[in-house]
Amino acid sequence: MGIRKALGFALFGALASTAAFAAPPPGHSGNPVFPGWYADPEAAILDDTYWIYPTTSLAYAKQTGFDAFSSPDLVHWTKHANVLAIGDIPWAKKALWAPSVVKNNDKYYFFFAANDIQSDKELGGIGVAVADKPDGPFKDLLGKPLIGAFHNGAQPIDQFAFHDEDGTWYMIYGGWKHANIVKLKPDFTGVEPMADGTVYKEITPEKYVEGPLMFKRNGKYYFMWSEGGWTGPDYSVAYAIGDSPMGPFKRIGTILKTDPKIGTGAGHNSVFHVAKDDSWYIVYHRHPLGDTNGNDRETCIDKMEFDKDGKILPVKMTFEGVTPKTLR
Repeated sequence: MGIRKALGFALFGALASTAAFAAPPPGHSGNPVFPGWYADPEAAILDDTYWIYPTTSLAYAKQTGFDAFSSPDLVHWTKHANVLAIGDIPWAKKALWAPSVVKNNDKYYFFFAANDIQSDKELGGIGVAVADKPDGPFKDLLGKPLIGAFHNGAQPIDQFAFHDEDGTWYMIYGGWKHANIVKLKPDFTGVEPMADGTVYKEITPEKYVEGPLMFKRNGKYYFMWSEGGWTGPDYSVAYAIGDSPMGPFKRIGTILKTDPKIGTGAGHNSVFHVAKDDSWYIVYHRHPLGDTNGNDRETCIDKMEFDKDGKILPVKMTFEGVTPKTLR
């Protein structure tokens, strides 16, 4: 059943007494776009449908599953509960977060981080699950992490799968202020060396903290990431542009940050690209005004635009959200 905005905001208000919400203007998605505390949203267009796969924003011990949300138009969202559960990941114990979901060879693959490992002595890192449908149920593919150790100082979290135009699948990932790129095997069962023999290549730009994202536009590779601390008001999104997935990436500037009239700590973003008219939308999380609980994060969508030189314009956060956009 689709989540209607008036009902959604009423439910969210019941869950979160610290924040006050109003119904969005007619014909708008409203922000947040669905009720509940959700963060690190992955935005994916699968089978002519918009999908958002977020982290369930709770204490780490309670982050034991993922919900998903689908929409035909960015405004009306349907919740799909528990599309990947910790019980279907034999090596995971806690701290499931930061999905990346793609379609490959008629299967749907769900990359995730688990266990928040602090050293190579612990079991955890980046895993991958597979399903026959975008709403799951997803099941662990490997029985172990895909990447379960630190390389170049990067904590194995916050993975983003990127499909280049030549058919190559890459994964950009990393916490602890280090970002790596790896080349995925075509069946996602592991990683393999790049042309120069490198397996884990560091591409960390200035001020990088976590939450990497990559997309290609007009022949250029855009690399976005989050800076600051995820619980605080300094959390923000910056970007760079390169000529290849390996960069080099020189920081250009911040495009999403706290707006004292709208929300704080805006970050860990993804994007929707509607190819038919080259429309772009940024999907991200933020903290409600006045809320001091770091886990109280809500998922929002706003427009993302470029100037004539291809640079990303600063994003204007809104309470209204976006208007309908169908994919066909």
